[in-house]
This record gives sequence, C-alpha cells and structure tokens, in this order.
Amino acid sequence: MPQPSSDAPKRLAVVATVYRYLSHAQHFCDRFMVGYPYEGRWNMPNTKVVSMYVDQRPVGDQSDDRAREFGFDVYPTVAEALRCGGDELAVDGVLLIGEHGDYPSNELGQILYPRYELFKECVEVFEADGRSVAIYNDKHLSYSFAKAQEMVEDAARLDFPLLAGSSLPVTYRLPDLELPYGCQIEEAMMLGVGGSDAMDYHALEAMQCMIERRSGSETGVAAVQMLEGDDVWRAADEGRWSTRLVEAALSRSDSPQGLSKEDGRTQDLLGSGELRRLVEKPVAYLIEFRDGLRATLLMINGAIGDYNFAAKLKGEEDPVSCQFFLTPTPNVTYSACFAAKIDEMFQTGVAPFPAQRTMIVNGILESCLQSRHQGSKRLETPHLEVGYTAPEASHYGRA
Repeated sequence: MPQPSSDAPKRLAVVATVYRYLSHAQHFCDRFMVGYPYEGRWNMPNTKVVSMYVDQRPVGDQSDDRAREFGFDVYPTVAEALRCGGDELAVDGVLLIGEHGDYPSNELGQILYPRYELFKECVEVFEADGRSVAIYNDKHLSYSFAKAQEMVEDAARLDFPLLAGSSLPVTYRLPDLELPYGCQIEEAMMLGVGGSDAMDYHALEAMQCMIERRSGSETGVAAVQMLEGDDVWRAADEGRWSTRLVEAALSRSDSPQGLSKEDGRTQDLLGSGELRRLVEKPVAYLIEFRDGLRATLLMINGAIGDYNFAAKLKGEEDPVSCQFFLTPTPNVTYSACFAAKIDEMFQTGVAPFPAQRTMIVNGILESCLQSRHQGSKRLETPHLEVGYTAPEASHYGRA
C-alpha cells in the first residue's frame, strides 16, 4: 500500500536505462532534484532522490556526477536501489525511465527497451517486502500489449498508483482546446512526424487523450490498419480519412516545410498538392474503435515539424483543432508539465489519469506495426477491448 502523505520529502528511487544529457531520465529526474518552471512560478517538489540504478553507462553518463552532487548512491541492482542498500523497501516512489540506450529491435521494428523487466523487478521487491509505492513509468508501458496489460494488473493487484505515458497529453495547446466532456466525436485526425515506435507513440497518445473524453468513455478498438506510400493517398481519395480534418490540423502547424521554409511564403499544403510532393514516405494509422469512432494518425515527415490534432464533433459544422506545443531544448518545458503530474501522484497517492490510456495506445501501436508486417492487412483487435473512464480534468498545461 502507498504510504500516507506527510510534510517530509518523498524519497524517490530512479530506475533508468541510461542517464545522460537530454535522455528522458535526465529530463525528468533532474526536475526532482533542482525543480522546474510551471504555471508561472518555479516549483521545487517536496521530494528527494535517494538512490539510482542505471542499466547502461554510455559515453556521457551523468549518474555518478548526479549522485555526488545530490548525495545518493548508484546501486548495481534495482532491488538494492529500492532498498537503498538495506533489507527492505526504503523509498516512497519510483521514477522508472526505460528510454534510450543500446537495445535490440524485433521484427516489427520496435526497440526492446526493458521497461517491463525493470518494472517486474520493482514488483518483486514489493511482494517480498509486503509494501508497495507509486511508480511513474515513462512513455510506453512496454513494446508488448500483453506485458503492458500485466503491468497494469500488477498495480491493481498490489494497490499502488501507476502513472505512465508521454508529455504530449499534458503540454500546452495552441489554441487552448479542451473537448467537452461527454461530447460526440464523429471522426478524429492526428498529424505527427518522426520515426516509428518512438514518435508515433507520442502522436497516438496525444490523440487518445482527446478522444477518450467522448460520450460513453473508452470501450476499446475493433480493428486497425497501417498504410504506407501511395496507399495513404488512395485511402484519402476513397474517403477513408478526412481531408477536411487534415486541413484543420495543418492550419495549426507552425512549421510548414518546402516553399515556406525556402522563401517565407504561406502555403495551402493540402489544396496545392504540396503535401503529397513534400511527404516522400507517408504513413497512415487507421483505427476503428468499438463504438464506431474512426481515428487516423498521419505521419507526414517532410511537410511539417510539429504535432496537430483535429476532430469533427456531432452537430458542429467546422472541425475543432489545436497544436500540441513542444518547447525547444534544453528546457523542454513540456516535460516540466508532466513532472508536475508525476509529483502530484507521489504527493497524493493518486494517479491523475489512468494507465489504461497508455496501455491501449501500446496495443494500437503494436497492432498497427503487425498490420504493416503482414503487408498492410486490416487486423481485427478483439484483445483491445480496453474500457476506462477518462478524468474530467484534462491536466494539460495552461498559461
């Protein structure tokens, strides 16, 4: 059971794959040592990092330097880190950051980060010591939906708060768009950029945090299909995804490429045909939800450099849309927004939004990659009958 809150700083263990400059571990864990800007003030969380485990130490490793500066030890095993070298669990929370590092990939192109394995080592300590504490698991729960599902079940079985996911759902939105709770969504569109199984995860989770607010809450996914190349444009011609929603999402982009970058002119990327010219390798993730909602993620490298969402709400003539704003390095204030939510969980013992959001995105992404691996076949997904109720609060950053 999580320990009750008190005025004493929460003792945190860091469990990371690597700890180097601009790694996710550095982005998030540093904020619990030195603080972060959020909502117009400097926040110094009531926490203390007391131990660390790192799985790999590449060139530029910062773990020993941080340990010397902030007065904690780096331990050779997860169990020793959670027990601070003693005989029993000695922390109030765990920052589990399984992103970055040199790990193999599978046939779907997924990097096999050991998030599940590191999480299970934490669970083993909880079971052995008869006490559990809150865990923040960065980004995917696992590359595998089955493993992600087991992680969520472990948290429920041992009754500890579990927060997971990426920064996009809690970053600032331009404009400040919050879908009405219980709204009826006819179709949703997300535009993203980057590589598969890394940045597409961010885009899918950003879209999920919007559409989970629909009437009836989340009930799961019925089928998916992943298209590439000319098949993406053919799907648009066949009406399988909405060009009107793409137009609405593109209108929120601050990073049009092509002629806009060359000589500063504004462009109608969709209407002029420039979108098809600029995007050499388009990818479409077509998602059919069990309640009838259609949602699409388009990865359009070469056309824009940011993440934008649009949706058609029932009874509204014009789509609603926004950009998920990502501030530049090294400050990356969007991860500060997430640090505030992680700290909220450590202080209150309650995760601000359910880990099932991350779990269903895990499953959508894995199933889409399986579709690609099987020649872009449409795959029914009965295993993704994932139901949960979205929080009424959206939890994203506001000015």
